[in-house]
Amino acid sequence: MEPEFWHKRWAANQIGFHLPQVNPYLQRFWPQLGLPQGTRVLVPLCGKTLDLLWLAQQGCSVLGVELSEKAVSDFFLEQQLEPSVTEEGAFKVFRTADIEIRCGDFFALTAADVADCATLYDRAALIALPAPMRERYVAHLQGILPDCVGLLITLDYNQDEMPGPPFSVGHDEVQRLLGAAWQLEILQEQDVLGESWKFLQAGVKRLEERVYLISRL
Repeated sequence: MEPEFWHKRWAANQIGFHLPQVNPYLQRFWPQLGLPQGTRVLVPLCGKTLDLLWLAQQGCSVLGVELSEKAVSDFFLEQQLEPSVTEEGAFKVFRTADIEIRCGDFFALTAADVADCATLYDRAALIALPAPMRERYVAHLQGILPDCVGLLITLDYNQDEMPGPPFSVGHDEVQRLLGAAWQLEILQEQDVLGESWKFLQAGVKRLEERVYLISRL
């Protein structure tokens, strides 16, 4: 999946993956992590999610990473925030007091960029990537992230019934990808097919959403 795919999706406003509200799983489970004020959280492939703003409102220092400059610009415009903008290495960096978004290729992110990140929030990164890129994504995360905890949200359905993205990432694959380096705990799993018209229209017969608490071993 080439960067141009995502640029075209954002340019055409084909962003059905964007939620117009804060993710309810984030609101429910993030407080259970018991993080101190100022904790730095990494949000890969963040788009213009309202989750960034919510995390900042909880006292977190937020570091988003997003390929599409349109998504980044839209986020700050829609939230009526005026970021400073600088060029730093491979990234165009947008900053306010509590939210920083690095616009560029996630795989260009270095250990120095995330050295102060104690948490990870992945709602739409792992499931946005086809299988070979999921392998690369997890390997890169593990190569650059310090010890941390966080939340991971996945979808599980029959991939033969509908092409991604979002892609199906079942529990067995999560275990295979992360199990050697992360402790995994399922916090919630539920059938969400009834509220997912795109999947229903495609003929998908089962759609499970899982929320994991993850922590580096």
